[in-house]
Amino acid sequence: MTPRRIIFSRKGFDSSSGGCPSPILPDGRLLSLPIPDARSTVSFGDIVHHGQSLGDTVGPLTRQRLSATSGAHIDPDLNAEALPRQAGWRPIFGQSGAAQGHLKNQGVAEGDLFVFFGLFRPVIETANGWCFDPAEPARHVIWGWLQIGAIQCVDALEADDMAWARYHPHFRWQDDPGNTLYLASDHLTLDDHPPALPGAGWFERHRASLQLTDRRATRPGVWALPRWFYPRDGHVPLTYHAKPERWQRETHRVVLQAVARGQEFVLNAADYPEALSWIRCIIHSNAGVACD
Repeated sequence: MTPRRIIFSRKGFDSSSGGCPSPILPDGRLLSLPIPDARSTVSFGDIVHHGQSLGDTVGPLTRQRLSATSGAHIDPDLNAEALPRQAGWRPIFGQSGAAQGHLKNQGVAEGDLFVFFGLFRPVIETANGWCFDPAEPARHVIWGWLQIGAIQCVDALEADDMAWARYHPHFRWQDDPGNTLYLASDHLTLDDHPPALPGAGWFERHRASLQLTDRRATRPGVWALPRWFYPRDGHVPLTYHAKPERWQRETHRVVLQAVARGQEFVLNAADYPEALSWIRCIIHSNAGVACD
């Protein structure tokens, strides 16, 4: 099923959630850090990415405000090797509150595509562990995707339903009838014949095509996008970005002043059909599949 909507979903550490960016390691590997969550049954020390425990990373980067024993909101959870898994595990993402209300109001449904981005900054290795490279700024980078295969309201589940997912932090949340889980499809379908990639995944290394932030900018919220990404025919490409002054068209790009807060920015592919081939090429080329 080809997506009708692409949702740019901001996830991971930033200045308010975690207190710093996620790291880009010296060899270019992306290490998205899940935000802290005291209610989570999963700690940073439990999570392994690129063969490395996040507990060894989070302390030095947060100046010991967090440690390996601190709870981690592992959401979205895209990497099968991040934790020991029960049978039946599949990539999963949860949303609730106002952000989930926005997704519902926009008609987000099965087949639609989440594109996860976050705040990243290069690090260097010191005798005390990783520290941020003072010569390199923070930037917004796309780090993963999830195409929706099923949508499940948490309150509608019975006590023994989805036993494989009970570690997920959205099972710790109470009194939110909108608390919702998005389960990945088996395969990514973006007009692929046959599909070449799984329905969810993450990108191993930082590359220019994954970076949203304009390389000329001094702030991560200044994005450089393709020229077709400009408001037209009464439509704005991304929800929460309706103000005309946020958009500037240049010869070869569109510059967007992205909103400072907000989690889910929805693009309607019916209004901007160019988005499907654009995001397909980004995902395929950075996941090691040829981009036709």
